[in-house]
Parts: sequence; C-alpha cells; structure tokens
Amino acid sequence: MSLRLPFRSRWKLGRKNSLGGSSQLPRQDYEALRERCLMEDRLFEDDSFPASLCSVGSGPLLRKLPPGLQWRRPPELHSNPQFYSANAKRLDLCQGVVGDCWFLAALQALTLHQDILSRVVPLNQNFTEKYAGIFQFWFWHFGKWVPVVIDDRLPVNAAGQLVFVSSTYKNLFWGALLEKAYAKLSGSYEDLQCGQVSEAFVDFTGGVTMTINPGEAPGNLWDILTRAAYSRTLIGCQTHSGERVLENGLVGGHAYTLTGIRKVTCKHGPEYLVKLRNPWGKVEWKGDWSDSSSTWELLSPKEKILLLRKSDDGEFWMTLRDFKAHFMLLVICKLTPGLLSQEVGQKWACTMREGKWEKGSTAGGRMKSPRDTFWKNPQFLLSVWNPQEGRRFLMPCSVLVSLLQKPRHRHRNRKPHHAIGFSLFRLSKYYGDQRRLPPEFFWKNAPLSWPEAFLTEKEVSQELQLEPGTYLIVPCTSEAGQESEFLLRVFSRKHIFHEIGCSASAVFSKEIVDQNEGQDEFFTKLFEKYPEINAVQLQKILNHMTWSSLGSAQPLFSLDACQGILALLDLNASGTVSIQEFRDLWKQLMLYQEVFHKHDGNQSGYLNRIQLRAAMKDAGIMLSDDVCYLMLIRYGGPNLQIDFVGFVHLMLRVENMEDAFQNLTQDGKGIYLQKPEWLMMTLYS
Repeated sequence: MSLRLPFRSRWKLGRKNSLGGSSQLPRQDYEALRERCLMEDRLFEDDSFPASLCSVGSGPLLRKLPPGLQWRRPPELHSNPQFYSANAKRLDLCQGVVGDCWFLAALQALTLHQDILSRVVPLNQNFTEKYAGIFQFWFWHFGKWVPVVIDDRLPVNAAGQLVFVSSTYKNLFWGALLEKAYAKLSGSYEDLQCGQVSEAFVDFTGGVTMTINPGEAPGNLWDILTRAAYSRTLIGCQTHSGERVLENGLVGGHAYTLTGIRKVTCKHGPEYLVKLRNPWGKVEWKGDWSDSSSTWELLSPKEKILLLRKSDDGEFWMTLRDFKAHFMLLVICKLTPGLLSQEVGQKWACTMREGKWEKGSTAGGRMKSPRDTFWKNPQFLLSVWNPQEGRRFLMPCSVLVSLLQKPRHRHRNRKPHHAIGFSLFRLSKYYGDQRRLPPEFFWKNAPLSWPEAFLTEKEVSQELQLEPGTYLIVPCTSEAGQESEFLLRVFSRKHIFHEIGCSASAVFSKEIVDQNEGQDEFFTKLFEKYPEINAVQLQKILNHMTWSSLGSAQPLFSLDACQGILALLDLNASGTVSIQEFRDLWKQLMLYQEVFHKHDGNQSGYLNRIQLRAAMKDAGIMLSDDVCYLMLIRYGGPNLQIDFVGFVHLMLRVENMEDAFQNLTQDGKGIYLQKPEWLMMTLYS
C-alpha cells in the first residue's frame, strides 16, 4: 500500500509518471500487430514487456510473490472470460500484492465515469471476436495521449488466482490488464509500489488536481465536495502515515476512493456523510455510521434501507467531521479548472510548452545572489486579461501554472527527480521576445511569486490571482547544471504564452470544453428561489428545460409523474427534494437523455420493447423479456411503447429497487423485510 507523501498540501496540476530520457516506450501499432497475429493464427507475445520476472521488477516485490508463479491468459483461467461488463457493479476491483493502492484508488474513481473510463480503456475489446491475445490502453503521457499495447498473459499463483489486481467477478479482466499496461508504461510492476493518487488521476485524464489537507480545510469544504461530487471529477484521499490496520478499521498510510456524499436528516438535525472505498475490497471503518453502527437508527426507514449496505466489501460511510480528523489528504481531479474559482459561465483555456535545462546553457539553477546564473534558465512571457471586456474596474485573472519535469529513466522510480520550482515577475515594459532578459533585470526586480521550497517531485504548481498584464515565468532546478526536460502548463480564462528566444511564434491558448459549463450557476440561482422543491415546482423546472438530445420530441412531465419522481428521491419523507437530491436527479436525467436518444432510432419520441431492453442494458440494467413487457404495461402507453417521461420514471424506480435489494440481501438471492419497511418501499416510491 506504499504511498509517496507530498511535501505539503497544495493545488496540483497534472503529472506523468512515464518514460523519459533515451529509453522510450516502444512504438507498437495495435491494429497491425493484431491483424498479423490473426493472419498467422497465433496469440500475441509482447517482447518489450515479457511474461517473466524482469517485468515484475528486481526489488522488494519479488519477495511478495507466491511460489510457483505462472503467467496465464484469461481464457486459460475462466471458461467465460470477459474484458468488461457494464452490468457488473462499478467498484469491483481488489488490490493484489503490489503496493499500488494509490493507483487502484484512482482507478476505482475512474469507474464512476463511463465516458472518462472509455478514453483510457477501449471497452469494445474482448476474448471472442478477433481475439489475438493483444490489448490496448491510453494514458496521458507528458502532454499527449499515448497508446500502450500489451499481451494478456497475467501472473497467477499455483491455484490459477491473479497475484496482482483482480475483480470480485472472477471472469472480468479489464482491471488486471490495465494494471499491466500501467506497469509497462512505468517500467515494471515494481515501479507501481510507490506513488500518489494525484499522479494516477492525471495519467488517466490530463486534468487539474486540487489537493487539500482536510484537517486544515476551509469552512466551505462541504460545498467544494458537493460541486465536485456532481460534476466530472475523480476524488481520492489518504490517511495519516502508517503501515497497519488501526483499531477504528482504517489503514494507516493508505489511499481510498471517495465514492459519494450525502446530507442526511437525523432526529437531532442534519448530518454530513462521505462514502469511501478501500482498494483492498475489505477492511472498513468501525466508528459512527459504519455498517454496524447504531447511528443508522436516527434515520427514516427508507433512507436507512437505501443508504446502508451491510457487507464487508471495503465501502463505508463516515461523518465529514471524522473524515477531517482521520485523513491527511483529499485529492479532487477535474477535467477543467472550474473548482479553482468561484467564477461561473466562463470557459477555461490551456497552453503547454516543452523546454529543457541543459548544462552550460539553460540550467541556471535558483536565485541566490546578484552574480548567479538564474537568468540563463528558460524564460516564458505570459500575457493575461479578463475576457469580460468593457468593465469599469479591472478584475484579477485566475491563473494556474504547472511545472512538470520529465522522468529521466525507463523506470519511473529508478532515478530521483530534481528539486524544481518557478518564479513569476511582473513586466512593466516590453523587452522584446528575441533574447532572454539580462542579469540586470533580475538584480533590479523582485519576483511576485517564488518557491517556498524546491520540491523533489515530478510536478509543482500554484494558483495565482493576477491583474491583467504581462508577466515572466522562469522555471528552474534548485542547483545550476542539473539537466532535465520539462512541461510548463498555464490555465486561465484568456492568455498568450510563449518562450523568449525561441524560434516558435507566440502560442495562443486552446479552449477547454466543459460539458457542465454554467451548471453550478443554474443550481445556485434555482435554489436561491426554491431552497426545497415540491412536485409542482419540479414539474415547472423539468418542463422549462431544453432537452438538447431529444430534438423536436421535447417531453412534457405531468404533475403525477413529478409526484412519482419526488417519492423516489425523497428519502426522509419531507415531500420535497434538496439541492443535493436534485443534483442526483440532474446527473441521472442527463444520462437517461443520452441513452433514450441513442435507441430512439427514428426520433419518434418512443421506445418499443426491443429498444427499451437495449436502452436499459446500456444503462447497466438487465431485465428479462417478461419483466420488460410488464414495465411497458405499467409505464408505457396502450400501444406498448414508452416515452421519455415514462422511461425516466422506470429507470429511477429500477435503480432504487436494485440499491435497496443489494443493501438488504444477505446472500444475493433474497431479502427479509419487516411490515413497516415493506410498506415504506412499496407504497411511498
């Protein structure tokens, strides 16, 4: 479970843990290799990452391996191997003997977002059609998305059980194969033994990572979590250092995935809960709101049924208060920097520039004295301005700067990184962009921002509030003469960014498209008007929304339909929904809209029985033909077709019932309900 601890809590932007220097990841054409294997009727064997101990590593990991280690392909391990199944529950992965809890915690967070997951893991791969023992994955590698090709030979013990990452569904292998691809990118399985959740987050997304110390968190931590949990973010966390299971059930020095949040209504008032998962797939929190805690009796029966799952699966609830006391890091990775600013309705832009520190020319080291060589470091001009022109008063610009140094060895942990940082200067006049600014400039001008400490990490970053104008960024190592390549990224609303003395022209920023742009502004305005929403207000909101994917077949929600939706969401039987419950509904509605549109092939606004089964399967719900027929009778029209409103009601009901069953079942086959619980689940839903 080894974790690399950060020097201090801070805002972070992406890093990569991949290959650098002269030993690069081999270029392999997945399609060409697969076609050749199919033509020659053989299974692919990857000579660049062979099925041998050299791919495992040469350090302490070797001592953890079981005797009689073998390498086997999934079809040799199971009679019906599957690469990925949308019908399996999302949090199905368990850590093996590699101490890569940081990687697995990030991977579990990835499974909560199908669109982001499918960017890293092409989900159309399988063990049947055109199977050739070859698979491909994608990672964000030093500013670019790169493919990693592997064969599917996996290390197993003498009993044929996977030694590293495995799934609770014994016939699913995407997690084990992804771990192998990441190990290849990193150099070996051994090179996954130490890391941070933020590292894997950025390798999976290329996104922006926000790191907070929960114990020193601002008072609006719940608001930050709420915005994060209901947008396109990955969230992980880490306990205080240690190497053992504590009396309270937490594991010291361990990474967890934050899988949900919930504000619940107790008899004494509201309580703020967070839901976490241990990558081990077992060993859980034992305090308040744990699976066996009596605090669940403070909730209404329905809320308890839908939230509490008594199973040692590694997933558990705890209060935000306990979370702040027992966790030292909270890591939130967002695909755009929207969480970094309270501004709404504005788009972000990003610019990336590569550079290098070369001994004797551009490796100038840090500022020490008027006669040092700091001025020799690469110098970058940054011009920022606020896109809202015409304002009477100039507003500060939110800018995020990330400096990422490229690994200098094939193995990510083999060569230590240099201690790095960057300084920022304000330019009051234009010096030209053909030559680096001379030593005299740095003698006479103090930096606006400089490193508090030079950190021996792959990436350092800082959030800045800058007045519109032109600035100079100077990245450097802590000592002169240290060589390395680096990537400098700038995020802001509007900027121009380029290197001084470089032949390349000015680089204009690339706009980042955020599919949820303006969503927070919508929620804020809505709940300023309606702190709690009843069925009449819900009807008005849903009928005034523009359902962009549905085209001309815009739905019309009846009051009866909205009362039914409200009953499914209203866990504390208040007759209204809160902003949190509405955010849950909003997220589900966006998914249902896409699925409905995909299967409504002729854009009629209706689904027949075949289309309905396919749509529900796409959403991860399997129904028999008989049950599907009954659902059409209940939620559809007399012609046995279902419109979007009926589809929404059906999907919400099925997902609620599925959650209730999984939380109540002891054996996965049946449940026992007392009469009040039965009435609560059937009459008020």
